[in-house]
Amino acid sequence: MMSENLVAEMNKQINFEFYSSNFYLAMAAYCAAEDLDGFANFFTVQAQEENFHAMKIFHFLNATGNRVRIEGLEAPQNEFTSVEDVFRAAYEHEQLVTKRIYYLADMAAQEREHATSSFLNWFIDEQIEEEATFSSILKKLERIGADGNALYMLDDELGKRTFEPQDATTFK
Repeated sequence: MMSENLVAEMNKQINFEFYSSNFYLAMAAYCAAEDLDGFANFFTVQAQEENFHAMKIFHFLNATGNRVRIEGLEAPQNEFTSVEDVFRAAYEHEQLVTKRIYYLADMAAQEREHATSSFLNWFIDEQIEEEATFSSILKKLERIGADGNALYMLDDELGKRTFEPQDATTFK
């Protein structure tokens, strides 16, 4: 059985995942305003993933007999100087998400809350993918520099990204 403290931290993570979704929607809006529709698509899909993550934790807490608490969200950053700036902020954000997931995993391990530890392993694996994706795109943008043709090629590539939702009520 989860401690009240662990339940509270899991609830904070639900709300942080919703905040992350808004953060990525703000990035999508910036990219759309810059006529970079592929980049905008990438961040719209990322926002959908973050909502999925929030709901996965939501359903886990419900399934384990714990109370979900939804809170108001802080406004995300909306202004950026370039698409490279956007991806740098996104990569740093994903590093913060990883730290938060590790914190939850450490709490669950200390409490010997094995079901929660098992559940959080999915998020740990997910964060490896998230950080690698953002790091890779950021490196590409740094190499591209002012090459407009390369930027539009990357924009086209990112425009093909789709969200293929899983069932958020499953815990694997």
